[in-house]
Amino acid sequence: MTEPEISEDLIAAHGLKPDEYSKILEILGRSPTFTELGIFSAMWNEHCSYKSSKKWLRTLPTSGPQVICGPGENAGVVDIGDGQAVVFKMESHNHPSYIEPYQGAATGVGGILRDVFTMGARPIAAMNSLSFGDPEHPKTKQLVHGVVEGVGGYGNCFGVPTVGGEVRFDPAYNCNCLVNAFAAGLADADKIFYSAASGVGMPVVYLGAKTGRDGVGGATMASAEFDDSIEEKRPTVQVGDPFTEKRLMEACLELMQTGAVISIQDMGAAGLTCSAVEMGDKGNLGVHLDLEKVPVREPNMTAYEMMLSESQERMLMVLSPDKETEARRVFEKWDLDFAIVGKTIAEDRFLIYLDGNLKADLPLKALSGNAPEYDREWQEPLPAPPIQEVPDIDPIEGLKALLADPNYASKKWVYEQYDSQVMADTINCPGYGAGIVRVHGTNKSLAFTSDVTPRYVQANPYEGGKQAVAEAYRNLSAVGATPLASTDNLNFGNPEKPEIMGQFVTALKGIGDAVLALDMPIVSGNVSLYNETDGAAILPTPTIGAVGLITESEEPIIGKAREGHVALVLGDSNGHLGQSALLHSACERSDGDAPFVDLEAEKKNGEFVRSNRALIEACTDISDGGLALAAFEMAAAADVGVQLDASDLETLFGEDQARYLLVCDFDQAEALMSAASQAQVALNFVGKFGGSAIKFGSQSAEITELCGIYSNAFGDQFS
Repeated sequence: MTEPEISEDLIAAHGLKPDEYSKILEILGRSPTFTELGIFSAMWNEHCSYKSSKKWLRTLPTSGPQVICGPGENAGVVDIGDGQAVVFKMESHNHPSYIEPYQGAATGVGGILRDVFTMGARPIAAMNSLSFGDPEHPKTKQLVHGVVEGVGGYGNCFGVPTVGGEVRFDPAYNCNCLVNAFAAGLADADKIFYSAASGVGMPVVYLGAKTGRDGVGGATMASAEFDDSIEEKRPTVQVGDPFTEKRLMEACLELMQTGAVISIQDMGAAGLTCSAVEMGDKGNLGVHLDLEKVPVREPNMTAYEMMLSESQERMLMVLSPDKETEARRVFEKWDLDFAIVGKTIAEDRFLIYLDGNLKADLPLKALSGNAPEYDREWQEPLPAPPIQEVPDIDPIEGLKALLADPNYASKKWVYEQYDSQVMADTINCPGYGAGIVRVHGTNKSLAFTSDVTPRYVQANPYEGGKQAVAEAYRNLSAVGATPLASTDNLNFGNPEKPEIMGQFVTALKGIGDAVLALDMPIVSGNVSLYNETDGAAILPTPTIGAVGLITESEEPIIGKAREGHVALVLGDSNGHLGQSALLHSACERSDGDAPFVDLEAEKKNGEFVRSNRALIEACTDISDGGLALAAFEMAAAADVGVQLDASDLETLFGEDQARYLLVCDFDQAEALMSAASQAQVALNFVGKFGGSAIKFGSQSAEITELCGIYSNAFGDQFS
């Protein structure tokens, strides 16, 4: 097959700017072949190279005594004691999920699971953070159905519990939904597998499913804005097979016990290209590939197609030569392909042959370690204008507005489609705070949460970045888990626009300050830029996934309120209504500043909750919807009424940070008040649980009526 001639249009179609192509010519001293152009396009796009974000990612705190492996590998690794480690990461599959919702979301789950078991960890938990457009938009219902079914379909078939996540709606996501997938696994702390190749002349082995044409150019597509040509991009979406992935995981984990694996890398974005280049780059080696040895499922595939295919359920490994027979036997047992497709070489070269013909000869370091890096122009975000006058809203009607809003209504329609109990170690399921999974065979547990409030980040990127971390910290603390570390998924618009880059830079400063203050280093993550359609950007959405530990000597805080329990608020309440859920749902307004995040108070109050767990029956953080929504959710979960003393909007719906709603009996409350005095934290009685109504001062409504709204609003909208 004759390769197309390199033209300006072809260069632009590969997402390369004229100055980037000029740099390619300078590196090679000649024009690239079509295959070489595709390889440069894949490795130099935003999705693989982080060329717009590297400078700022380096500023994030990534280390700590608990961190075994920080960013740079397939996933982060954190020590949880007893010779064990938790391995976790969050990653986006936004563009594919908008183009083909089911497969886009499904392969997002599959990719993040591979990132975890590539490190030698068996996955034990999954989460997802989903952002969709206006519920009334004609495409939103289709996207919600496809994405939720894709997440559930892949995760349920693979056999990993989905234990948490979030779903939000805003017109800013109308033509660019976000699908952020998280996975965590367990491994022995001294048996972590890495991707850096080592040794010259070592066999490079292809593992797993066969290569097809699905996903060709997917990484480049993920680094571009959308326009009206979106349907043409459908072939760039991969097709997943969770049953093959399950076999691949079992085969890889079995193989890792044999000593055969020198290094291993998931074939994710940019497929064979990225996996081979990253392994070689990290090991300071070159790679020679013979593509005729690659298992394929379609005839007459070109070198370009094989190198850029993003077919799923595939791995690349550098193998100890004396273990070839044993390794092959493992993969044949699991009915998976095992093919030696190349070798490591001493030279800094990436050599690609097909049927003896040289298709690419590139300096490997130029593709990865020496890829372009930009210091984009950025503007300091403008301060948010002051909040406008808040109308006089009946507090019960305000609560009803929240409960009827798909943003704050029960998400049971979503999470009931996910298997949260597979593996039989789930302690706390979706819908009841952070998910908790028992570390199998022990009495300790891990807690997981995913958090961000995009409207805060839009109004004030610095405080919004802090708040995403702080809310994750609170959600873990509220179930009694000590926060260990975090992963980020940074979803923003076009970084070539100074105002968008300003959002990114400022939000990262907030995230960095918060993870440092709260001892939650960023150990892995993903950047997703160019989330725009026809020039309109999404809300800045820097999602934070976090993991916490409940030791064998600690009990989780997972009780429920009951008749006669008292309600207390930990933390200072000042009635902040700027950017609040109340204004958003009841008034269709998003004005005012984001709430200030006092990181010292966050840490102090979280420590108070964890150290006084024996006195607390139930706990939740106070965030969206303020005290009113937090109290209602606790009452609804226990099927009991609640009487709050306050009736003013500021006290009920204010979204001041660093606050928790604590529930306990009267004797425990007295002990908590004494402990709070000693710890010098604010703790106040705000009401009591009992009866069959939700009461705010003299205003009330039957809990059955409110629960009907809360339980059915989401399903009524999307069923």
